[in-house]
Amino acid sequence: MDIQTRPTTHRDHSGTTAQQRREREDSKKTAADFSHIKGWGADLDPNDRPAYPMERTPPRLEGLHWHDVEEQPLKMKVYHSVERPGITPVFGTSTPPSGLSGKIRDVAYGYSENDVRHWMLLLLADRVNVVEGIGQDLMRGHVPNVFAEMGIKAEWQHNRAGLVRKAAVTSAVIGVGYFLLKRRSTRAYRY
Repeated sequence: MDIQTRPTTHRDHSGTTAQQRREREDSKKTAADFSHIKGWGADLDPNDRPAYPMERTPPRLEGLHWHDVEEQPLKMKVYHSVERPGITPVFGTSTPPSGLSGKIRDVAYGYSENDVRHWMLLLLADRVNVVEGIGQDLMRGHVPNVFAEMGIKAEWQHNRAGLVRKAAVTSAVIGVGYFLLKRRSTRAYRY
């Protein structure tokens, strides 16, 4: 049995959590504190950094005027990983979860991010959301132009060979499926 504990989020009088205090203390440690770790500090010399000529001096994050980012107000359901104790300070709100796809996402976010069920359920929720969107379009009286939305015209102009290959594979899969279904139905009538 695996018991998971979450870090405490008790805030002191200044509003910082114990984890934030530990992170600040760790950032104050010197190179000597980490010298026992093999390979630590390998990128301290600017000449050993691949991006050194493009780096800004001083770095952009020096002199920040705040300690904690002001949290975005929470007005809808926002998913977050079970590994995180809470939501991030800033999050997207353009497509709130709804319908069957939202219920599937509820189940998916019950699993850890290292569990394949989490990702497979999210993929399924995306596909269900597409079908829900087409249904909503049809209910509003708008017939979606699936070929235009899939970018068929641009694909024909810029990747003709790829489009022909995709069409051939799709046709073959549909043809084999039709053949198998037809064969199955003729067998059922024989007996």
